[in-house]
Amino acid sequence: MDKKTVLAIFLATLLVAGYQYFFVKEVPPPGEEQTVSQTDTGGTDATQEPIIREGGEVLVDTETVTASSDEQAVVVDGPLYTAAFSTRGASLKSFRLKDYRQELEKDSESIELVASENGALYPLGFSFDNSSVTLPPDVTFQAERDSVELSGTEAQILTFSRVFPDKIAIEKTFTFHPDKYGFDLDVTVRNISPHAYKQKAVLTWNQYANPDVKSSRYDHIGPIWYVGGGTEKENVDDIEGQLTAGPDVSWVAFESKYFLSAMIPEQPSLTRLEITKDKRDIVSSHLIGPSNIVLPDQSTLFRYRMYLGPKDYELLKAENVELEESINFGSWMKWLALPLLTALKFIHAYVPNYGMAIIILTVIIKILFWPLGNMSYRSMKNMQKLQPQMQKLREKYKNDKARLNQEVMALYKVHKVNPMGGCFPILIQLPVFIGLYRALIYSIELRHSPFIFWIQDLSAKDPYYITPIVMGATMFLQQRMTPTPGGNEMQAKMMMWMPVIFTFLFLSFPSGLVIYWLFNNILSIGQQYFINKRAD
Repeated sequence: MDKKTVLAIFLATLLVAGYQYFFVKEVPPPGEEQTVSQTDTGGTDATQEPIIREGGEVLVDTETVTASSDEQAVVVDGPLYTAAFSTRGASLKSFRLKDYRQELEKDSESIELVASENGALYPLGFSFDNSSVTLPPDVTFQAERDSVELSGTEAQILTFSRVFPDKIAIEKTFTFHPDKYGFDLDVTVRNISPHAYKQKAVLTWNQYANPDVKSSRYDHIGPIWYVGGGTEKENVDDIEGQLTAGPDVSWVAFESKYFLSAMIPEQPSLTRLEITKDKRDIVSSHLIGPSNIVLPDQSTLFRYRMYLGPKDYELLKAENVELEESINFGSWMKWLALPLLTALKFIHAYVPNYGMAIIILTVIIKILFWPLGNMSYRSMKNMQKLQPQMQKLREKYKNDKARLNQEVMALYKVHKVNPMGGCFPILIQLPVFIGLYRALIYSIELRHSPFIFWIQDLSAKDPYYITPIVMGATMFLQQRMTPTPGGNEMQAKMMMWMPVIFTFLFLSFPSGLVIYWLFNNILSIGQQYFINKRAD
C-alpha cells in the first residue's frame, strides 16, 4: 500500500470521526422519549378588558367569557391510538400511541404525546387575536358524544359547541380516520349578532419542555416548521423573545427523535407563525390566520389537519405537505439514505428481523462494490511487489525529488499500476456508509427492534460492546492481510492504530450500524483472501 492510499484511509477515518463529533450528538438513553405537554399563551387572555370598536363597521361590546371548572373528557379509541378530549377549550387532553412504548419492557407504558405539566393548558386551544370577540382558549364547550370508537374504514366525527347569546356560536368538529395518525379539525364561527365582527383565528400548540431533557447529538427536541419550501428548527434553550415566520407556513410541529406533533393549516399562504417560550419552559406555537370580517348571520370556517405519530417516512409523505422533511436524513446524504432505507424495508418484508435484513443488505452492497474491491486489493498487491524497486529508486535519487517522481511514475507505467487504485474504491464506499448511517440512526423502524440475544434494540448501542470489539478484531485481521509498504514505519504505525480508533468510534454507534460494518469487514476479509491467493 503506498503513502497516498494510507493517507486517504487515515483522512477517511478522521472524516468519520469528525462527522460523529461535530454533526452527530450523543445518543439519548433508551426509552427517554420527550413527551408532549402543553399550555396556551396565545389568543386573548381571560382577564383582559372587553374590546369596544367605535366609528366603524365593527361595533360590539363583547363580554369576556371565563372557563368553567366543570371539565369532562371524551375518549376516542382506535387501532393506532387512544385519545382524550376535554370540554375545557374543546382541546386535546391525551394522545397515546398503542404500537410504541417508552421502554423496551413489554409492560412499559405507551408513548404519550400530551402531558399537562407545570400548569399547562391542553393543546389545540382556539382563540381570536386582536378581534371583536374575546374568546379564551380554555372556555368550556359542550360535547355531542361521550366517547368515540374507531374501527373498520369509516370516519367518525366529534363536535364541541358553544353559543354566546346575541354574539357568536362556535363549533369545533374533529374528524377521525381509523387508519391514520391524527385527525382533521374544522372550526365554524357564526355571527348571531346584529353587528359585523372582525376575527383573526389563532390555533395554538403549547409544549412543556422539560429543562432536564436536552437535545442530544442524535435528537432535536423542540419546534420545527416548514415555511417557504424549507424546514427550520430551534433548540428550546435558544428561544428568546418571539420567533416569527410566514406567510406560506405549511406546518409547525414539536418534535423529538422519533415522534412528531404537527399542526397543518388549510391555507398556508395566508398563515403566519409565532413561537414563544415563557418562564415556565412552555414553548407555544401559534398558527395565525388572516383577518376576516364576518357579517351578521354569516359564518367563517377555519380548517386544519393534525399529525400526531411516529416519524415514519411513508406516513409523513402521505400527508403531502413535506412532513417527511422533519426526518434528519441530511440534505447531502438524503439521496443515498432514502434508497438504502427503502431497500432495507423491502428486505424486511420477507425477513421479519431487521438485524438479518441489515446483513442481507450488507451482502447486496458488497456484491455491487465487488469489482471495485477487487481493483483495490489487486492494486495493493501490485504496489507491494514494486516496493523493492521503489526503494532502490529512493536511494538512487534521494537528493533529486523531481527525478524520483519521474522514475516512480515510469515504473508505474511499465508495470501498469495505478497509484490511486487502492485509494479510490475505499473512498467511493464512504458516502454509502454515511448514507446508511443516517438511514439507520433516524429510522423509527429500528427503534426497539431486536436482533438476537443481548441486542434487543438496533437503534441503541450494544449494551455490552461485544459487536464493536469483534468489529475491531476483524479490522485488525484485515490489516494483517493487507500488503504493507516497505520501509515506512510511519505508515505501519498509522495502520496499526486504525482498528483501535474505529473500535472506540463505534462504541456509541447504533448496534444496527455496527452489524453492517462488522459483516462488511468479514466479507472483505474473504474477498481479500481470494485476491491474495490468486496473486501468490
